[in-house]
Amino acid sequence: MKSVISLFVFVFVCVTGVSAYDLPITGTVVSYNQKMIGVRYMGYVKHIYYDIGDRVKREDTLFELESAEFDIMRNQADLALEQAQLIVDVYRTRLRAIKREKDRLKKKMTKDALDEIAELDDTADNVSAGLEAAQALVKSAAEKIKQISTISGYLEVKAPNDGIIVEKRIRVGDLVAPGMLGMVLVDIDHLQIEGEVAESDLKYVHKYQKVRVEIPSADFKTIGYIKAVVPSANPMSHTFKIVVNFDKGSYEIFPGMYARLLVEANPIHDRE
Repeated sequence: MKSVISLFVFVFVCVTGVSAYDLPITGTVVSYNQKMIGVRYMGYVKHIYYDIGDRVKREDTLFELESAEFDIMRNQADLALEQAQLIVDVYRTRLRAIKREKDRLKKKMTKDALDEIAELDDTADNVSAGLEAAQALVKSAAEKIKQISTISGYLEVKAPNDGIIVEKRIRVGDLVAPGMLGMVLVDIDHLQIEGEVAESDLKYVHKYQKVRVEIPSADFKTIGYIKAVVPSANPMSHTFKIVVNFDKGSYEIFPGMYARLLVEANPIHDRE
């Protein structure tokens, strides 16, 4: 019986290429820079520029919304600014007219002229106060337009980084609300591997430990290292998650690919 077991182990080592001192761990390639692209303003989807599987660059417009409410707000803000500027022009024109009239009266230097100048000074003070109030309205209206411009940025949703669209939950014509998920963007240049380690094998792995990484479907092999050992066991399988960092180089590797990790199976206390 022992000879049969020994033969089985020998065959397993020869077929898999795993050293008797290597702990094999199955894993999955994941992206640690996955973005959930949400909607920040209510409106109808006007255009969608990318579909699932498309590569995008940072600042590319992913989709665009249209909103009747936004158009009303923008028109109201433009009208308010235009009216405030007209009021400012009226007050400035009135002040220029008062100044011309005072200059004309100063040339006479009669008692009646001096009385009229005093009245004009009072009028000028009131007009100046009105001008200041109108200028405040212009400033307020300009700020409102800036806020509207910021909202217009919410209607045009851009990619926060390079990546691939892996999920799309909107269609042209859909009514969307703030917080609603529109797309999922995955950065394929920053990848990791997540694997599950049995509780009994946890003594063989530790943070920053080098591991051999294999992705059979891409014919890819390299050396990575354990970025983290997550100290939270799966209560059903009693396994612990490990996260492995690696450099994919120029290989076409994508999230979801099957990966194989080989860890030197020496307990931590044996190495210390």
